[in-house]
Amino acid sequence: MALLIILITFFVIILATSQPCQTPDDFVAASSPGHIIIGGLFPTHEKMSSEDYPKRPEIQKCVGFEISVFLQTLAMIHSIEMINNSTLLSGVKLGYELYDTCTEVTVAMAASLRFLSKFNCSRATVEFKCDYSSYVPRVKAVIGSGYSEITMAVSRMLNLQLIPQVGYESTAEILSDKIRFPSFLRTVPSDFHQIKAIVHLIQKSGWNWVGIITTDDDYGRLALNTFTIQAEAKNVCIAFKEVLPAFLSDNTIEVRINQTLEKITLEAQVNVIVVFLRQFHVFNLFNKAIEMNINKMWIASDNWSTATKITTIPNVKKIGKVVGFTFRRGNISSFHSFLQNLHLLPSDSNKLLHEYVMHLSACTYVKDTDLSQCIFNHSQGTLSYEANKTIETNFFMRNDFLRDYAEPGLIHSIQLAVFALGYAIQDLCRARDCQKPNAFQPWEKIQSKCSKECTPGQMKKTTRSQHICCYECENCPENHYSNQTDMPHCLLCNNETQWAPVRSTMCFEKEVEYLNWNDSLAILLLILSLLGIIFVLVVGIIFTRNLNTPVVKSSGGLRVCYVILLCHFLNFASTSFFVGEPQDFTCKTRQTLFGVSFTLCISCILTKSLKILLAFSFDPKLQKFLKCLYKPILIIFTCTGIQVIICTLWLIFAAPTVEVNVSLPRVIILECQEGSILAFGTMLGYIAILALICFIFAFKGRKLPENYNEAKFITFGMLIYFIAWITFIPIYATTFGKYLPAVEIIVILISNYGILSCTFFPKCYVIICKQEINTKSAFLKMIYSYSSRSVSSIVVSHASLESMHGNVTMTNPSSSDKSAIWQKSKDLQVQTFAHICKENATSVSKSLPRKRISSI
Repeated sequence: MALLIILITFFVIILATSQPCQTPDDFVAASSPGHIIIGGLFPTHEKMSSEDYPKRPEIQKCVGFEISVFLQTLAMIHSIEMINNSTLLSGVKLGYELYDTCTEVTVAMAASLRFLSKFNCSRATVEFKCDYSSYVPRVKAVIGSGYSEITMAVSRMLNLQLIPQVGYESTAEILSDKIRFPSFLRTVPSDFHQIKAIVHLIQKSGWNWVGIITTDDDYGRLALNTFTIQAEAKNVCIAFKEVLPAFLSDNTIEVRINQTLEKITLEAQVNVIVVFLRQFHVFNLFNKAIEMNINKMWIASDNWSTATKITTIPNVKKIGKVVGFTFRRGNISSFHSFLQNLHLLPSDSNKLLHEYVMHLSACTYVKDTDLSQCIFNHSQGTLSYEANKTIETNFFMRNDFLRDYAEPGLIHSIQLAVFALGYAIQDLCRARDCQKPNAFQPWEKIQSKCSKECTPGQMKKTTRSQHICCYECENCPENHYSNQTDMPHCLLCNNETQWAPVRSTMCFEKEVEYLNWNDSLAILLLILSLLGIIFVLVVGIIFTRNLNTPVVKSSGGLRVCYVILLCHFLNFASTSFFVGEPQDFTCKTRQTLFGVSFTLCISCILTKSLKILLAFSFDPKLQKFLKCLYKPILIIFTCTGIQVIICTLWLIFAAPTVEVNVSLPRVIILECQEGSILAFGTMLGYIAILALICFIFAFKGRKLPENYNEAKFITFGMLIYFIAWITFIPIYATTFGKYLPAVEIIVILISNYGILSCTFFPKCYVIICKQEINTKSAFLKMIYSYSSRSVSSIVVSHASLESMHGNVTMTNPSSSDKSAIWQKSKDLQVQTFAHICKENATSVSKSLPRKRISSI
């Protein structure tokens, strides 16, 4: 009788567990009520129980219980409980509905239909509508599913109502396409970045002959295509490409694994193999490779690189070395604590937990290292859902086993997904009563995030929170930009040709600047230069019309005046070479033209200073020295020739060139680079030396006859020159940009106007306004008057000397002696005047033609 009861019970259990779900609620793997329901899709079982293709449209039983995926479901439950126990959603409770996809698209689609069904509808039906904006579905968001192939199918269904789907493991690059998957989000990077890193690793390791194994689904094909493109770009050759069936339910999978391993054996030169497979593929592949003694370097994708299921394969080290990439890890210590208290978790609405307990009971005496495989194998059969105290005790003692199988990267990724939804709901519930099911629509959550979206022109700055979805937005600094939302960092503009303001969405081409012809300052300076040229022409006309007047002749004659005026003309004209777009010709011409012409001008003025000093000097020793020094033509050619040599050497060895100055943040300055600062300084320094000599000679003759004396005005002209150029040096050294040439133009104009005004304007004034003193008789009268004063001062000086001598020999002279001294002084004055007039006449007659003697 007891045996009969056991058999009947066993038959009932088999019947109950081997049949597909009878009602929609039977399909739910785990659930918990709440004001807002979050859906979850996890491939907790590896395949369907049927070994053949489906004969009826029914959901079959799932087999092949996966511990690592079971832990992922617990991670979602734990994260939701963390939110419910916090103040993040005060007064609002999150619920969940978790479904097992059995690693099958069909099962996942059935769960998606359940998600799309109308909220609180007993029949769980999906209404057809043209507009789902006000439709209230069963769930507000979905997390999962794990594999990209299944995620794509689910996402296409959820797109109908724009229910947000957050992927925690799906890395296929195509899922980033917002046109095809507008409601899909994820907390892991796409395969593009992973493949880029793998190719970089291969290249840096010096490997160029590799193989690749992928799955025959969207994930595998896209990974293979992307890897092929990036590998070819890095000169890495692919020896073979093997594709395995995507699902374990495919009966050909073992045959294809054997064929792949035979291919690896034949390709003996291939020692590096890239593996884009799921965990169960790798598990079967490696077990077979160990049997065949295949030893290679395996590059793991993030799907299995840290899977405990792979690392615990017996003798796994025989396959060689494994290098892999994994997801970012976070702090999952709270999840570990949750696992320690897992036996306290209510189990009445968690079928997955029930199943785990049953499998654990069946594998009570199995070691932890073999426990996962035992559970997997045992899940192929039928199990009872009844538990007892012994099972609970055993369950409590096996918590460390679960902790070892928890993959930190995936657990952290699931936590991020749940908390991202939590923060989005918090944002939506600030002004709404979210205890009501229709408080918001799922599609509104797509526009809501943990942090506000960083607009183009900003970048994400991660806060102290461990969640990468929570960040602050920071404006892009100058010369950086971002052209998409939520960019992790700003992109740098090409600093040589581009610029960008703060918070820019694009780079702008730098504007090329130089002192343009239409610039207001340039126009003003050119007008002043043109006005100077007009003054030069007017002075030339005035002097030509008054050629035979004493003022013109006393200026050195028309020839010298023309040379000086020509120099002024060239100096004013040279300023035009400082304006406009710099060219090699203008850069070389402007400084040499100014340097040579200004030197010639100063040389001519220097000869005039010497001439004036010679003409009116009554010191015999000084006059003798000046006579030897005064060689006008030689002085002019020598002084100017030295400057010509300086400029020629400058142009040969370090000629000025056009330079593109990109140091300024927003503009490119086209400017003339002087080539050699030493040569430029030597040119200006040489002019300064000549001007200083000229100044000294002019200063000595400043007290000569006033009406016709240029020395005083030459002194003023040289002072203006010195002030202008001494001021120029610090300004030129500290000024940059397009107005640097304007500084030199201003100095040239000041010094040129100063010398022109002091040299010619006083004479023009006498010629035009003081014609009564511009006559030969007035000139001779002035000479006689000045000479008389000069001779008297000399006589007085001689008398003083004799008086001093007399004081030494005779202390009290008589009145008759005084009279004799006065007479003697008078005779000396007459003799001295006659001697000076004779000497001056002789000097003039020797130095100038007879017809031009009156020019002194």
